[in-house]
Formats: sequence, C-alpha cells, structure tokens
Amino acid sequence: MPEKPRITIVFNELIMEPEEARRFAVEAGKAMALSSSSNINSIVDNVIDLSEIGVIEEREKMCEALQRKGYDASVFNVNGDIKRLIKYLEETKIDLIFNFCESIKGLAINEMHVAGIYELMGVPYTGAGSLALGTCLNKVRTKIILDAYGIPTAQHILYKKAEEISLDDLRLKFPLFVKPSREDASIGIENSSVVYNPESLRQRVTTVITTYNQPALVEEYIEGRELNVAIIGNEQPIVLPISEIDFSKLPPDYPKIVTYNAKWVEGTAEFVGTVGTCPAKLDPAIEKKVCDIAKKAYKIMEIRDYARVDIRLDAENTPYVLEVNPNPDISRDTGFARSARAAGMTFEDMLAKIVETALGRIRQ
Repeated sequence: MPEKPRITIVFNELIMEPEEARRFAVEAGKAMALSSSSNINSIVDNVIDLSEIGVIEEREKMCEALQRKGYDASVFNVNGDIKRLIKYLEETKIDLIFNFCESIKGLAINEMHVAGIYELMGVPYTGAGSLALGTCLNKVRTKIILDAYGIPTAQHILYKKAEEISLDDLRLKFPLFVKPSREDASIGIENSSVVYNPESLRQRVTTVITTYNQPALVEEYIEGRELNVAIIGNEQPIVLPISEIDFSKLPPDYPKIVTYNAKWVEGTAEFVGTVGTCPAKLDPAIEKKVCDIAKKAYKIMEIRDYARVDIRLDAENTPYVLEVNPNPDISRDTGFARSARAAGMTFEDMLAKIVETALGRIRQ
C-alpha cells in the first residue's frame, strides 16, 4: 500500500506561550501543533478583527480536512522564528508544504523570502514561487507588467511624498483611489481611501506614506461591479464560478470598495455591507471576457496552483484587473471557498485539489 503523502501546513502567527511550549517536536514525522491559545486584544465593543485571531484554529481545521482526505497532515507555526522553521525543515521528511506564511515580523515582503527558503532547501510547496509572490505584492510593478501585455488596469501614479502632487501634471481624473503600494489583505484601505479633490488626495497620500512607510499608489477609481475570479491549475488552469461583491447594503455615503474593515472586522458597516454572492449573474459574453483576462493575468504573473484575480467592470462592462492575488485566503468563508462550493467542491475537496495540483506539478 503506497505511503500517504506527508503534508505540513506552514503559517506564521505570533502567540504568547512559555518558551518550552514554543518548541516543535517531531513524532512519527509529524510536527506537534502549537497551542491554539493566543493573546487577543482585538475584541472591542463587539467588533472583531478576524485578521488577527482565529488563524491557528483555521489552520488546524484545514489539517483535519486533509487528514479526512487521506493525507498525513500536520501544522507548523513559524511563530516569527525563521531559525526554528529551518531546523524543522532539516529534521522532518515532508512531501509538500501547504504554504500559508504571509509575513514575518509584520512585513509582507518576507512572504517571498520564506518561499525562497523552501526553494534553497529543496522542499516542495504549494502556490506561487518566491519571484511571483514578490512581484504581485508590488502593485505598481504588477500594473506595469499587465499593461505591457494589453490587460486593462486603472490609470495610476506613484507618490513617494505628498509634496510631489501637482495639479498641473496630474493626468488622472477624480475620484481617485489611494492605497499602500506594497501591502495585501486590504491593509491601508479605508473609506477615506477614495478621494474627490486635491486636498483630500494630499491628506490621504500623506497618511499612507507616514503610516505604512512606503509610497502611495493613486489610481482612477472605477465605479462598477467587483468580481473575484478564483483559478486552480497550471498548464490548463480552470476558472471556478465567479464571485461578486454585493455593495448594495453599504450606507449610501460609503464608497463601494472592499476596505480592511469589510474584509476582516466583524460588526462594522463595511463587513455587513459587502456580501459575496456566487455565481455572479453575468452575460455569457462578458463572463467569457472576464475569465479570459483573469487566466491571461494568472499566466503572465507566473502564478502556480491557485490564485484569485480581482476585477472591476466599468459602466461599459470593460474588465479592469485590480489585483492578482497568489496564495489567497481559502478559509471556509472566503470568496475562493465560495467559488469552490459553487463548483460542487466541499472544503475538503478544494484543499485536496490544490494539494494534488501542486504534487502534479512537482512530479513532472
């Protein structure tokens, strides 16, 4: 009987435990999961920041789901200690890492560096390679690449300081959308990110630069429908049923965007007012155009195994790529999982499909 593939879910979530509880142990080839307890300071007035809690529990659920599909699965929390991760990789036989490590020391750019460690150590892993992870994190570079291939993106400009703003050479039309140029997970995106005049533009650019210590990306705001296009595969990637963000329940004075609150903070008007629906009701010709553009962006950015491409349709139903998201969140309540369900997959099926897609690529 063939041996079960050994899969380790690797993620990074800082927890507060005694030193002895932080050590990993290898027992029969498995990593001992760290305790699920963590310091949670994010629950205030019934508002819960889901980006900061529940991560460990969710990864454990994924581990259990993979075990039910017949894999020898375990979890490993980097807990901010790269040397600990390297030691684990040296001492443990792993067929595949399910890579959920999105940052180290609070820096998103370190996502690509962790993937680089896997590559240097010859350990196979799911999802995009280190170069693709770093490129997609740089929103301006991604836009330049997509533009070069004729894929529509919003017109943009990059500001390193607010003093650079000049109406004389500002070729963009208000309203404008201001966001950090090197973040993901909607970090730095608030209702005030959509600006309507030069003064609010300067204020928001200043806020982004000083708060996130990086240039501010300013784009023309595209009013219209927002679509999440989930893709799985490599040589012949498939598009899952398209999910749409329903903004109809947002307060009328809120911009129709997916803010940090909308994505992560339960109890906020943005969270309640941005509901995902799947499949999106699209004209077949428009749906085909969206799918073709999403798959083209997927291949151009050299994505592997799975990703989510976010697209906006303007008033003329022209698709504009907002972002290409390698290794997107695939928790049960996310847009990716919603699309998988609409395709007839259970949560376990979806995880197994990603694993088998990665293993198939590695075996070639």
